[in-house]
Amino acid sequence: MANTSLSKLAKRPKISAAVNAASAVSAPSVEDAEEEEEEEEEEKPLLPGLPDHLAQICLSRVPAQLLFSVCRSWRRLIYSSSFPPFLSLFALLSDDEGGGNAGADPVGFFAFDPISARWAPLPPPPPHPPLRRLLLRHPSFLARSLPVQSVAVGSHLVVLAATTHRLLPALPRPLVFHTASGRWRLGPPLPAPRRWCAAGTAGGAVYLASGIGGDYNADVARSAERWDPAAVSGSAWERVALLPDGRFSREAIEAVASRGKLCMVNVRGRAAKQGAVYDLLADRWDEMPPGMLAGWNGPAASPAENEDGPIYVVDERSGTLRAYDWGGDRWTTVAESERLKGATQMVAGGGRACLVRGGDRTVVVVDLKSPERMWVVEAPEGKQVLSVHVLPRMCSGNSS
Repeated sequence: MANTSLSKLAKRPKISAAVNAASAVSAPSVEDAEEEEEEEEEEKPLLPGLPDHLAQICLSRVPAQLLFSVCRSWRRLIYSSSFPPFLSLFALLSDDEGGGNAGADPVGFFAFDPISARWAPLPPPPPHPPLRRLLLRHPSFLARSLPVQSVAVGSHLVVLAATTHRLLPALPRPLVFHTASGRWRLGPPLPAPRRWCAAGTAGGAVYLASGIGGDYNADVARSAERWDPAAVSGSAWERVALLPDGRFSREAIEAVASRGKLCMVNVRGRAAKQGAVYDLLADRWDEMPPGMLAGWNGPAASPAENEDGPIYVVDERSGTLRAYDWGGDRWTTVAESERLKGATQMVAGGGRACLVRGGDRTVVVVDLKSPERMWVVEAPEGKQVLSVHVLPRMCSGNSS
């Protein structure tokens, strides 16, 4: 059973060593005493009276944040490959001004460990395609940023689309990070590299729809493909039913899975928009229910671990988080807060909704079981959050 906690935690406790004050002159230093304590702890069983393999089974049922606070040996255990992985935040970050040093990649990849409350960089991605070609801002688009589109599925972070300085698609094939192995790889070539598309996941597969290349192309704007990152190497993108028209290439948008369907709208915010719903089993695009379309006024997400769960939308103007009721074709209010205003992206997982704020580019976490509980995850110093995803933590995390 995986431990799926994504909770707000205090900083990790310090481990102190006992020092005999009466013999301070000849006593070992605090550092030496801590080393001795750690060596002794390594020799102790995880649970007295039980072999470690049985102790691990017992301890795997205890929340990771509790194990972290007890002792070093349990702390090491929760980051080992034998312990059920808890959920972490994986984020695309940029420098505060969105540019970075000349020649440096404008986007970095980081993971936030909710147990230790620390950010750590991911291993560098493959050098090709070079990420320094990515463009986050352009003089022609003063009021908006140029998006880097990514999704999370299973244990994979998949980067799908971005824009170059020449306003062309930056990625001829996806960049894929596997959290269990801590390794990057390249996905299969895209049938048509694109930007400003719809991206989402359903049934373990990545879906990519519409978008534009260097110029508008009606065939690309109506196209839709899927790919399974967990499939054997050599798997290719598979075409699915064409969109009814090419009006979904206006913005970078999320396609959200729920009840065997993939739902999306073609414009963000409260502007007049068109919606579409893809039926996974029937391979067919249908019109979006009118109530769903009317209330889709901001970033949307559904729980990654439960595709039968609701779709959540946050109204970026009012700061209202709502859940969609399929039976009544209506939206019900979950939470409302000033903290949620101006949200630019949202994901859901582990009983939490995580939203990126457009102003200070921090992450607001909402406990969906107790929505009055909210907290902020600050970006590393000098960085701002572009987008976040919820994925199982890496096995090689820092456990000291």
